[in-house]
Amino acid sequence: MPLTRDRRPGRTTAALAVLAVALGLTGCTAEAEPEDDAAPVVQLGAPGESNTTLSPEEAESIDDPAYTAADVAFVQGMIPHHQQALKMTALVGDRADDPDLRTIAERIEVSQVAEIEQLEGWLTARGESVSGMHAGHGDGEHGMPGMLTPQEMTRLERASGRRFDQLFLLGMIRHHEGAVLMVESLLTEGEGGQESEVFQLAGHIGSDQQVEIAAMKRKLAELAR
Repeated sequence: MPLTRDRRPGRTTAALAVLAVALGLTGCTAEAEPEDDAAPVVQLGAPGESNTTLSPEEAESIDDPAYTAADVAFVQGMIPHHQQALKMTALVGDRADDPDLRTIAERIEVSQVAEIEQLEGWLTARGESVSGMHAGHGDGEHGMPGMLTPQEMTRLERASGRRFDQLFLLGMIRHHEGAVLMVESLLTEGEGGQESEVFQLAGHIGSDQQVEIAAMKRKLAELAR
């Protein structure tokens, strides 16, 4: 059943969860449904409110909200946030002791390089500056949670073996949790995250980071034994 997001701020997270469930159900039943039988379009209501089934004409009349300054700030900030993660993964090959760490680092590199390309493409398509924020360090400098300070990056660069493995995992878990917080802030606070493409970008980044956080926490627990 196709769904549309409630355009009011603060409703995006709930809409995303319901959308994921709805898409999963649709995928399981698509073969049993006639191809020419259009499914109804449902607009999600606010918490405690019922959903609304839209007519085809009403569904077509819903315009995708324009992107906002909050969206631009999120995308411009996420690029250097990802770039610092890539600087961290670049250290793994020469310093890590646990072979699983190389696999984790490779996964992070693949996902974040692809996401940087998507983020830059989003900015370019809208005529916004791709170089609005360059890679800096620390929460205070750019207001981005999870970023390692210059001192923490130096400590990581000087470490090796088991000590490096632990520092890397601790730092990258915090780094990823910061990115998830940035996504949650965009989707639940203020006026950002309403445009379809940035909504999808943010949701993808958030879910991707959560998967990687879980894998790193498991590995960190193994190293602590």
